[in-house]
Parts: sequence; C-alpha cells; structure tokens
Amino acid sequence: MAITDIARYTHLSALDIERLGGELDSIRSDIEESLGVRDASYIRRTILFQRTLDVAARLLIAGTRSKAAWALGTAALGFAKSVENMEIGHNVSHGQWDWMNDPEIHSSTWEWDMVAVSSQWKSSHNYRHHVFSNVLGVDDDLGFGVMRVTRDQPWSPKYLLQPLQNLLLAVTFEWGIALHGVDLERTRAEKVMQAKALAGKVTRQGFKDYLLWPALSIKRWRRTLGANAVANLLRNLWAYVVIFCGHMPEGTQKFTPDVLQSETKAEWYLRQMLGAANFKAGRFLGFASGNLCYQIEHHLFPDLPSNRLAEIAERVRPLCEKYGLPYLTGSLAHQYGSTLKIIHRLALPDKFLGADVAQIRPRRQRRVLRAGARRLAA
Repeated sequence: MAITDIARYTHLSALDIERLGGELDSIRSDIEESLGVRDASYIRRTILFQRTLDVAARLLIAGTRSKAAWALGTAALGFAKSVENMEIGHNVSHGQWDWMNDPEIHSSTWEWDMVAVSSQWKSSHNYRHHVFSNVLGVDDDLGFGVMRVTRDQPWSPKYLLQPLQNLLLAVTFEWGIALHGVDLERTRAEKVMQAKALAGKVTRQGFKDYLLWPALSIKRWRRTLGANAVANLLRNLWAYVVIFCGHMPEGTQKFTPDVLQSETKAEWYLRQMLGAANFKAGRFLGFASGNLCYQIEHHLFPDLPSNRLAEIAERVRPLCEKYGLPYLTGSLAHQYGSTLKIIHRLALPDKFLGADVAQIRPRRQRRVLRAGARRLAA
C-alpha cells in the first residue's frame, strides 16, 4: 500500500533524515564543483558520435542492395535514435549541461528527434514527475494515466485490457510521451496552443522520417522508408523498457499526497530513493540507456550530468547501507520481469490477487529498514 509517513516507514528519526539529506547535498556540491572540460568534451563527443552514426547508417541503408546491409544499417539507425533520445535529448532537456552556457546544448533550445515537443515534455516530466515522484493522483507518470500500478488505485473493468495496453504503449512509446506532455489542466486557449505545437512537431517529424529521407534515397526510397519505421520501433521499445524498469519493479514505493505536506528537501531525497530502481549495466548498456540504469541517482540529482551517475552511485549505495535503506537493483531481465508481473497481476480485481504482490519485497525491505534503524541508534 502507498506510504503516508516516510519517516515512520523507514524507522528514521527526523535528525537521521536531515543528516542523510546533508550527505546527499555534499555529493551534489562535490559533483558540481568538479564539472569541467572533461564533462563538456563528453557530451560534445556523444553528439558527434550520434550524428556520425546516423549518417553512416542512412548511407548504408540507401547505398546498398544487400538485405544484410539493410538490417545492419537499420539496427545502427535505431541505436543512433536511442542515443539521441536518451543520452542526449532526455539529459540535455533536464538541464544537465546548462552550466556550459552553450546555446546549442541547452535545455531551453534543444528539440529532440521524435514526435514529442521538448517544451511540453519538460513541463510534464521535469516538474510533475520529478518533483512529485510516485505520489498518487499527482505524478502523471505513475502508470502514464492508463495502467494500474498499485492496489491503491481502485480496480475497474478497463484494467483487464492492461496487458494489451502495455504492449501498445511499448510499440508507440514516442506517441505516448507526446500525448502525455499535453497538460489537460490548462485553460482552453493554452490547450489549443499546445495542440498546435504538437501538430506542428508531428508534421515536421513525419515529413523528415517518411518523406524527406526516402525521397533523398531516390530509387531505393522503400528501403529507407522501411528502415526509418523499424528504427523508430526499436527506439520506442528500448526507451519503454528502460523507463519502466526504473519505475515499476517490485519494491518501488508509491506515496499518498499526505507526504507532500511540509516535506523537507531531505524527505524529498528519501522519497526519490524509495520510489526508483536501478538495473545492472556495463558501460555500453549504460550509454545506450542514457545512464538511466542509475535511475535512483538520476531521481536524486536529475540535473547533474549523466556521465557522472556511475560515480554518484558509488557514494549513494553505501549511504543506503548506512541508513538501512533499500537500494533496488538487479539485472535488466529481472527488473523487466518484475515489472511485467505487476502489470499483469494488477489487471485483475483484488479478490483474485491473494497476497498483495506489491508487498512481497517491501516485507524484506522493512527488515532492512529496522536493522538500519537499530544500527543508527546504537
């Protein structure tokens, strides 16, 4: 069930929580003070690599007749699109590189290569999701408004279609993100402006992917058209897996709006740690995922550069051990399997579920929490 009192759940005193917050503030300060040429070079190299790969993939697709070359080029194009969306677009739009004061690599100017409008996404994601992470009725990313992800959400017959909705969302993930960015709570005039901006972006994106690039391929336009469609599908599936594995595995906690009342910065930190999950990844998988394999660290410091999250994780995990807090991580396959388990089980009415599956891992977590509290009190 959703947490109403974070301090009580974690068995930490108010002083312990503030001390934890102070240690996390120190991590932020250390990283901010050390940002420099190495980090700026990283993002510039990444952008150059992504654009070079994109061009090379398109030349391979359009310049050969081999089916194997088409498959290789399409896979490379899908990877280039994933890097652009996740390691570049997502992270630049979070303001992770604003400290460089480079107008071409700045959250206020970057427009990413998919149908979603960056400015609309920043409002729905950077604010509503990251500030109010996993708060029921407040965080719109919790199930993306179409899926039941906790028993605290009343069941209705529409959730029987949840497994199919999950599959549809995976295939069309960029479209889900685009529609999700439209703020339905705005005035009519503002919603009209948002709809026009989204329609314009969809038109431009569709023209580029499905008219311009195929036209440039002349006689081999069908190869390019098919490759673009498949590459977009691969990017959508990968982005969906990464995002869901960071937010929905067993053990990621949900919260009632009560936790927002008089919430301190330290308590906000604690909510981020309890509500996110990592997955184990090497350098390649980390790069391909936009370093969102470190979702816990990203939620703690969403505006710190992604290339520093592995370094931050080396300091955050010992803090979790010190304060007796769970640090959710596992293989990508395990985290995704756990996510699918929740999605499929919660599609059913509560009477068919038996023991609350969402509480299986939390029971183990509570033992960790109590042990940590005893260590701190000793």
